[in-house]
Amino acid sequence: MATLDNKRVAVLTEEGFEQVELTSPVDALKFAGAKVDIISPKSGCIKAWDKTNWGIEVDVDKVLSEANPDDYDALILPGGVLNPDKLRQNKDAVAFASAFLDERKPVAAICHGPQTLIETGLLRGRKLTSYPSLQTDLKNAGAEWVDEEVVVDNGLVTSRKPDDLPAFNKKMIEEIAEGVHSRV
Repeated sequence: MATLDNKRVAVLTEEGFEQVELTSPVDALKFAGAKVDIISPKSGCIKAWDKTNWGIEVDVDKVLSEANPDDYDALILPGGVLNPDKLRQNKDAVAFASAFLDERKPVAAICHGPQTLIETGLLRGRKLTSYPSLQTDLKNAGAEWVDEEVVVDNGLVTSRKPDDLPAFNKKMIEEIAEGVHSRV
């Protein structure tokens, strides 16, 4: 497994993230040596959604208004139905995600997480996957949508659902270890 010593990773999220889609990648990143910050528009704690009901609360490390994309090597976008829908309506969250795509830094989004990326306008020509209900939205954004466990497109890592987390985490770590990707 690649090591991520000296890598800083931003996890951008809101209330209603799918619990395992945050906890599993964060645990994998920390195990690989990365410094991980939970970033949210809200300060304090944010609550997870755990399959069918509210789950754990997670401490916010940095409020979005005080976070700078230049301080991070990669971005993670967990899913959940509520979380990405809130983020995609937040112009600061969209700008934060856009900065990573613009700079070709690794971005990993699972399940409904790519909803935030749709709003960036930077998915045209990119190949990715997501929860199946997003495929029309992603195609309308100019992306090539495929139904695969994990898809990697020049530093952009996407997966469909919690069952895909082992493959997602592995590829996420590989892409972060590689660093900034060249323009295609």
